[in-house]
Order: sequence, then C-alpha cells, then structure tokens
Amino acid sequence: MYGIFMEAWVIFKQYGGNGYLLVLFLASMLYLLIAEKDMRKKLVMVVAPLIILVGFFIPVTRIAYVAKIPDGGDTYYRILWLIPMSAIIAYAGCKLFMEHKRIGLVVVSALIILSGSLVYKNEYVKDAENAYHIPQVVIDVCDEISPEEGEPRVRAVFPEEFIHFVRQYDTNILMPYGRDVIHNDYYNAVYVAFQKPEVINAEELLEATRQAQCNYIVMYKDRQIDVKLEDMGLELVNMVGGYNIYKDPEIAQ
Repeated sequence: MYGIFMEAWVIFKQYGGNGYLLVLFLASMLYLLIAEKDMRKKLVMVVAPLIILVGFFIPVTRIAYVAKIPDGGDTYYRILWLIPMSAIIAYAGCKLFMEHKRIGLVVVSALIILSGSLVYKNEYVKDAENAYHIPQVVIDVCDEISPEEGEPRVRAVFPEEFIHFVRQYDTNILMPYGRDVIHNDYYNAVYVAFQKPEVINAEELLEATRQAQCNYIVMYKDRQIDVKLEDMGLELVNMVGGYNIYKDPEIAQ
C-alpha cells in the first residue's frame, strides 16, 4: 500500500510541474478555508477539492481505477482534472485583492509577475502552419500511424520536438513518455535509450520500447544508431518530412 501511495505522490508532483502551481493551489485553499464565509463557495472551492485530493492518495482508489479503466495506470493523473485549480487560485487572488486592496494588490501582482513568462520566447511558439496551430510534419506523421476507427490505440516513440503536439492532434496515439520527462528529468528507460546518447544503441532501444509496448518508432532520418532498425527486425513504414517511421511487428496492435 505504501508503494501505491508513493506512486500517487510522484504523479501529483509531476502534475504540478515545477511545484509552483501546487504551492499556490494549496495556499489558496488554506486562505479560502479561513476567509470565505459563504458555505456554498467553501464547499466548491475547498471541501470538494480536498475530498478528491484525499481520495487520489488512497491506494484503494488507484487499485480500483486501474482495474476498471483501460490504460488506467497511464491516466490516473486525470482524477486531478476534477479539481478546478486555476479557478480556485484566481478566486482566492480576487478575494484577497477585494478585501485587502493594498496588500492584495502587492501580493497578487507579485504572484503574476513571478509565475509568468513571455510566451513568444517559448521555442514551441511558431507561425501557424494549419488550422490546428501545430507543426504540419506532426500531423503528417500522426496520420501515417493513426489506427483506423474501431482499432485499438497505438503507442509510438517520438523525438522531443513532437512531444508537445502529438496528443493535441490525435488521442489515439499514446507515448511512453511526455513533456514531464523532458522538463523535469524524470527517469524513463525509453527516453534514456532514445534521446540521451549521441549514437543510439539499437539493442537497448528495442529492449526499452518493447517493454513499453511501443508499436512505432519515429526517428529523424539522420539520427545516428549503431545498427539499422531494419536489421533488428523492424519495418520501415514510410519517410515523412525527414523522419523515418518504423513499425515493430513483435508488438501486437
């Protein structure tokens, strides 16, 4: 049970990114618990989120979720979506400003400044290439491997530049790691084998991808690898936008 609890704790920390959001969320709930006099608002903003949060950490909840929900181990974090963190933080900030205008102005302004960043400095903000506002090559690659209607979802390994966009476009494509691994440097065997080395060790990569049940490997055509993946039994499905798409026939779809 302790191990399951720690898994939930790790998921909770990953969900909060650098931790700033979680600290702000917990501080907002504590403030509203003390300052909010309307019981209906307190129930929505404090009591209900607290019940969900406690339930999230109870091992029995995770056991039941994984048993009943397909891919439950990968989607357990979605329980946290039931908590309106942004609304709670925004409401607490507005209430603090309304009731204590001077100190509220200073505190809220400081929080906005410290937590914000110039969006145009982000490497993933580019001129729109299509209606989805994501790189066209991501769409082209996803269309190549996306399952037909009624078929099970597939799992694919992508280079870092794809990670932020794949699930925006097609939720039928799963990934062995997401941006949490990239930005927080959490350990993931597939990521370590695929992204870290200058020259990929094909045997180590396939051991990791097969353990993670990856149907496809999407790799930049000039990526260095010690043994061609075709020689390791993979099929070159197509080359799209400078990326080779390999299918692993050993992984059932």
